[in-house]
Amino acid sequence: MLVAKEHADYAQAFQGEDDPRLDEVSRAVKRFGYQQDALIEVLHIAQHAFGYLDEKLLTYIAQQMKLPLGWVYGVASFYNFFSFQPPAAHNCVVCTGTACYVEGAQEILQALEAEFGVKPGQTTPDGRFSVTDFRCPGSCGLAPVLVVDGELLGRETAASVIARIRALLAREGEPTPTEEASA
Repeated sequence: MLVAKEHADYAQAFQGEDDPRLDEVSRAVKRFGYQQDALIEVLHIAQHAFGYLDEKLLTYIAQQMKLPLGWVYGVASFYNFFSFQPPAAHNCVVCTGTACYVEGAQEILQALEAEFGVKPGQTTPDGRFSVTDFRCPGSCGLAPVLVVDGELLGRETAASVIARIRALLAREGEPTPTEEASA
């Protein structure tokens, strides 16, 4: 858990590093005039550049915007579109809105947990696969709906989702978690 500190107490995040992604974040902070009301936009830009927001990056943003680290972390953790972990190689996002829930979203989530050992919000230890849940992308007529690696899929079953994910992971040439356990 991150704790708010006075600016003088911050360690110099990224000190001595030459990373073009940091330049992108710095340009965004400068473009928005170091205004605290631009924090969400700066966080989006930082996550896009780095893939996720870690403590070091949040500290850097806090320093650049002259905001307490606790404030920056509080804003980032309030919104579910910010991630504090590196993205998995493959991601499955399952809609848990009413129509999708009634049509089997819960069964899909249970099957994903049973097969790959991950619940919503978790990533496999090897970083190959993550599961997320969300509410309604507006495709209720296709329920249950999910998004696998950016592709919207509808009318899926637990079995079809498991088969699809296993195929994605097999393309990488590595055994899936179930195959590793049985070896």
